[in-house]
Amino acid sequence: MLQTTAHPDEISCEDDESVSVVTVAPSIKTKVLVADADERWRATVRQFLERHGYAVFEAESAQVARSLLADVMPDVVILDVLIPGEDGLAITRALSVRNDLVVILISELASEIDRVVGLEAGADDYIGKPLSLRELLARIRAVFRRTARVRDVAEQGEGTRGYRFAGWRLDVERRTLRDPAGGAVPLSDGEFALLRSFVERPQRVLTRDQLLEYARGPDSDAFDRAIDTQVSRLRRKLRNRSRDDLIRTVRSEGYMFAAKVEAIECQPV
Repeated sequence: MLQTTAHPDEISCEDDESVSVVTVAPSIKTKVLVADADERWRATVRQFLERHGYAVFEAESAQVARSLLADVMPDVVILDVLIPGEDGLAITRALSVRNDLVVILISELASEIDRVVGLEAGADDYIGKPLSLRELLARIRAVFRRTARVRDVAEQGEGTRGYRFAGWRLDVERRTLRDPAGGAVPLSDGEFALLRSFVERPQRVLTRDQLLEYARGPDSDAFDRAIDTQVSRLRRKLRNRSRDDLIRTVRSEGYMFAAKVEAIECQPV
């Protein structure tokens, strides 16, 4: 968890050279609602997903799930088709009108027809029980990544090819970075992918696990320390050209790109 100071919205941040306390918005984590009657299974899923950087909420019935849907506004719902109190498929149909929500159905009813009916009801994915926690995590990442790409295209448009922050300019198509003075900054493929992951999610805390996924893909077998090393190298390159502390280390959480970022259109190659 974050180490807090006297104010609940203040978190301790440290970088390679010093330790400072800054005031930032609370960590923005992907919120997952697990709706299933099995209390033990819910707790196991919650503990596993929390270790991977998600904020998890539990519902043992359809009534509780609907309440949390309104109060918490989750990003992902893992819903048992046989949730007590209401037909899970009916809930899925009601939720299918929301394009900001990922619905993953789970059920012991896992025949081909069951899966087809669930997907046609509006679910983004359907997983049969029993299921592997690692598979569940991979499915969440894959589905959420696909829907996020669709939203990004809708919000930014196909013409968005770069980002501007603190005087810097990142051209995604040309894969180039220019400092505030206009000088080119060479980046390795890994450093470019990491910087792009940051600028696409500015001013929010990203866990090491999330950065591994965003920069290297869900199948990466890299370890946390690999991300630490690459962040350190990228941070050093940025500091060599600017005094701004753009990448901050958030204790016990991960990293945060501190600058405001603007999506821009660059000339096509």
